[in-house]
Amino acid sequence: MSKSIFRKKSITKILADCASGFSDAEHSGGSSLKKELNVKDLTLMGIAAVVGAGIFSTIGLASFNGGPGVTILFVLTAITCGFSALCYAEFASRIPVAGSAYTYAYASFGELIAWIIGWDLLMEYAIGNIAVAVSWSTYFVNLLEGFNIHMPAYLTMDYYSAYSAHEQVLEFTKSHNLAAITDTIKQANIAWNTAPGFGGLKLIANIPALAIVVGITYLVYIGIRETKKATNAMVILKIAIVIAVIAIGFFYVTPANWHPFMPNGFGGVMKGVSGVFFAYIGFDAISTTAEECRDPQRDLPRGMIYSLIICTVLYILIALVLTGMVSYKNLAVGDPLAYVFNQVHLTKISGIISFSAVIATASVLLIFQLGQPRIWMSMSRDGLLPKIFSKIHKKFHTPSFATIVTGFVVGVPALFLNLTIVTDLTSIGTLFAFVLVCGGVLLLPREAAKAGRFHLPYINSKWIVPALFILCAYFFRNGIIGLFDGTHNKDDLPFFLFIGLSAVLTVLAFVKNLSLIPVLGLLSCFYLMTELGYTNWVRFLVWLVIGLDIYISYGYEHSLLGEKIAPWHKLAKKISLIGAIVSIFAVIIFDPQDSVTMDIIYGLLGFALGYLVVYSGAALLFSLFQKDKVE
Repeated sequence: MSKSIFRKKSITKILADCASGFSDAEHSGGSSLKKELNVKDLTLMGIAAVVGAGIFSTIGLASFNGGPGVTILFVLTAITCGFSALCYAEFASRIPVAGSAYTYAYASFGELIAWIIGWDLLMEYAIGNIAVAVSWSTYFVNLLEGFNIHMPAYLTMDYYSAYSAHEQVLEFTKSHNLAAITDTIKQANIAWNTAPGFGGLKLIANIPALAIVVGITYLVYIGIRETKKATNAMVILKIAIVIAVIAIGFFYVTPANWHPFMPNGFGGVMKGVSGVFFAYIGFDAISTTAEECRDPQRDLPRGMIYSLIICTVLYILIALVLTGMVSYKNLAVGDPLAYVFNQVHLTKISGIISFSAVIATASVLLIFQLGQPRIWMSMSRDGLLPKIFSKIHKKFHTPSFATIVTGFVVGVPALFLNLTIVTDLTSIGTLFAFVLVCGGVLLLPREAAKAGRFHLPYINSKWIVPALFILCAYFFRNGIIGLFDGTHNKDDLPFFLFIGLSAVLTVLAFVKNLSLIPVLGLLSCFYLMTELGYTNWVRFLVWLVIGLDIYISYGYEHSLLGEKIAPWHKLAKKISLIGAIVSIFAVIIFDPQDSVTMDIIYGLLGFALGYLVVYSGAALLFSLFQKDKVE
């Protein structure tokens, strides 16, 4: 057994473990996952995960920034996702087990990177679903309003939004700036003023968000067959509605609205990267169902690619309808589809769109709530999480405990929090997973094509990638040269990393004859990451630091691949704990915040970073100066 944090789990061992019934770490009477899914089910699941909140909300702001040219961004993002989908398909055909990018990283990069990916996918599936649940609540409440059913405002939003609105109203009223009080602020302030409570504590919670999470979690808990039926029904319904909306909308298109095509230039188009990519997130989620597929090596790749193609066509048509019905200048709204039909006085269509949004968002919740427990199940099998996370229910044949925990992780925060920021966080986390999957394919030994199994076509990048690098350097030379004129700030750091990575991959492509598709997938995904801004990179790195702390504390010493651990590991953990506590006081004393809440948040961040830094330093010293003894 290896002590290295980069120990790999071979594909042969992964498949052997699965075949021998190791899929249930509790070995509870031979319970296993049911094989219920075919290529049609997987395609519909992919569409269910992709066509959701993005097409009903984030597409509006992307169209506002990019104009009709946002269709180019949809094509570019689809190509980027297509490269990644092909790499996922290659892994899925070789490793047809649950776990998605986590399992793929374990086989190609090793344990530490696999853990990082598993932790990263928590951001995509569970944390991202908090925002989806809150979004569903908004659509659902608006739909009820259309039927003259009015829920109390304090039962439809989070505590912080209501409190902030109340404070803003007091401030604007005091300064006689009543014009600054928007309808959204007014509604949230009503929630605060009408909420029951005790003293200064108000009873304010997003009950619809909790209700949908509970309902979806129950559905996922009772079985894959039931989940499949519900998903298929919702997808067929929402696709029918989306196609009808496109068909009707084209009769109200004014071609003059498509000119100029890119009113804010290519830079304006690229401002919508986060929203557009968020609209594509989800096609990879179906790879977590590999062990529930009848023929995963054939059907998983097809399901991912088919769903991506269908969704891209729908997105491009929707974008053309939106920017053709009204001017792009009017699309900075939260419900762009409903808005444009209201503008042409088709209010009944708006009601149908609201209903479709409720269905679409629920289907996204369903697929992500399905995917996250299976990621945890795979990590538990490898010892990186407690065994109970991989327990399979005897009757329902689902990862029962992991499913319930996922429900709590999503439902409770959705009840009290407003996490609009997770759109960007989810995008950057997903792109990072795509980067590692594409990079992982480059590390796999090439295999000859086998009948009935997807095989990624090999195209030698020896001359193509260097040629593309030179062409891009020439056409974007002014922007690249401008990075070194001393006028740029920390926001350009991600792009510097991209240039460095591009140069390294160009050299490797020439020397190692790398496969073209994974190289293009890696570079395109990393480029989209640079467009998400420095702040989101910092938040993402903080998330990774917390995950690494958990791996140090539990995963490293419980890994089934590492029954032997470094002799200094436990001592280094104790020293790190002291360093982490000292870091809390250092952060609070030397960088005090405006409130106790922010002091607590920064203190916890200091704890996490201090723990990792001190452990890394201690581990380095111990490994250099102590003999390697078996614990």
